[in-house]
Amino acid sequence: MSDERKALAISLFSEVLAVDQMVRNRLSRVLPKGMEISHFSVLNHLAWHEGERSPAQLAEVFHVTRGAMTNTLSKLEWAGYVHIRPDWDDARRKMVAISPAGRAARDQALSSIAPMVSQVVEDLGDDRVRSTLPILREMRRQLDRKD
Repeated sequence: MSDERKALAISLFSEVLAVDQMVRNRLSRVLPKGMEISHFSVLNHLAWHEGERSPAQLAEVFHVTRGAMTNTLSKLEWAGYVHIRPDWDDARRKMVAISPAGRAARDQALSSIAPMVSQVVEDLGDDRVRSTLPILREMRRQLDRKD
């Protein structure tokens, strides 16, 4: 890899990491009290993808360990945001579904973050955001294949 390409790659990843840190910081400040980004992410995923998921499936989607996902799910279950039941076909597994309270908490979180996200899109412009999304999606796919 040439020095110029190395510098370009480092610049790209530096910007992505900086944006990630800033977004996480801002989201943490506007999410409802007690809700963490990981909680919102899981609730949002379960709300978008109807039906149940196993903790292992969720861990894979979020690229975290099963232990980390179990910890997040335990907190969400304690808050009443998810229902966790045994898998009737395989007693060793569990299945997770979003509860009505979880859907309401996710909707409240979306309302809390909407102004911040809308402002960013407005500042950048719809066309620039639309043109950036395919690049970010491809970057995510590339990185996902490297795991």
